[in-house]
Amino acid sequence: MEKIRGFEIVTKYVDKNLSLPKRATKGSAGYDIAAAEDTVIPSIWNILSKNAGVKAMEKEEVVEENKHYLKSTLVPTGIKAYMPENEYLMLVNRSSNPLKHNLSLPNGIGIIDSDYYNNNGNEGEIFVQLINYGLEDYTIEKGDRIAQGIFTPYYTADGETGNLGSRIGGFGSSGKN
Repeated sequence: MEKIRGFEIVTKYVDKNLSLPKRATKGSAGYDIAAAEDTVIPSIWNILSKNAGVKAMEKEEVVEENKHYLKSTLVPTGIKAYMPENEYLMLVNRSSNPLKHNLSLPNGIGIIDSDYYNNNGNEGEIFVQLINYGLEDYTIEKGDRIAQGIFTPYYTADGETGNLGSRIGGFGSSGKN
């Protein structure tokens, strides 16, 4: 049977006892995607609580020193997705993440293009980008469901012209910005 769309485990996680994404019910649109390893998502508030009495002149130093709190965390999933050229995998937050764990996808949704599969940069491994707006760091444990993936068709515009490039790498590699 020809493979059309689905998930595979990337090479570096083959022996790590991961499960492929699956839907929770027959009416579920999204496939539950889990973390491949324990990952700490630092609270964005750590910089404020640790530096509450900082003078204005020192703020630049404080920001530089604490940049790791002010960015997204990429959580590895150990999986990759294959699909036809006219589809993408939309990554969306699980509804329980903001409510129970103060976790959010900073870009709202993630897009996994069909040509991301088996790319040279990271074999097409999917990472889920998260921020923690809670007051304390949060640890995602291996196997925790952190996002949902929905296979979605897309359409291209009439008369599309120009040199469309080929993907040469992994995460964030489809453009210069």
